[in-house]
Amino acid sequence: MAIRVLLVDDQPLLRTGFRMILEAEQDIAVVGEAGDGLQALDQVRALQPDVVLMDIRMPRMDGVEATRQIAGPGRDGPAKVLVLTTFDLDEYVVEALRAGASGFLLKDAPANELVQAIRVVAAGEALLAPSITRRLLDKYAGHLPSGDDPVPDTLHTLTEREVEVLKLVARGLSNAEIAADLFVSETTVKTHVGHVLTKLGLRDRVQAAVYAYESGLVRPGAQ
Repeated sequence: MAIRVLLVDDQPLLRTGFRMILEAEQDIAVVGEAGDGLQALDQVRALQPDVVLMDIRMPRMDGVEATRQIAGPGRDGPAKVLVLTTFDLDEYVVEALRAGASGFLLKDAPANELVQAIRVVAAGEALLAPSITRRLLDKYAGHLPSGDDPVPDTLHTLTEREVEVLKLVARGLSNAEIAADLFVSETTVKTHVGHVLTKLGLRDRVQAAVYAYESGLVRPGAQ
């Protein structure tokens, strides 16, 4: 079945460009468009898309709040949010990741990257650009708790190996890189990541990375 995509951006020309790129793919169907966050919420309810391509800065309701209402805590709908940003270090991206976004993409990314990003997010494989996400968390460390608070009880549900994997996910390593670092198979890493997400009640790798920073397990700038 085709991946159902909703385009959300306040610039009609950009939406048209994205539509042309995506509709050229046999496995992707653009089911609707919205010009702001409020319209996006209505369209998500009406169209039930698999992936929402979400701009951040829009009138009436921005992409962060729209993302929170679509994919935030307590939301169990199928839609995953892929955030679009003009700058790779946009401060709002951190808030969008916290709000439940499954990843983000630069607006000037090549067409093939946009298509692949949508496929990856639809498949539940978030954290599209680990190195960029790590830079974001490091740069905006002031937005995160200091780490002086007690470790959350939920962290104690993880095994020692799962904690290791969570730390490496937070530092931007891919499954293949984690496998090489821990001298295990990539399949084993995927299994550990799945256990981490289930035990901590997290939606994807992005939320796992943010959780690791917010809990103090990983400190900004740590190697």
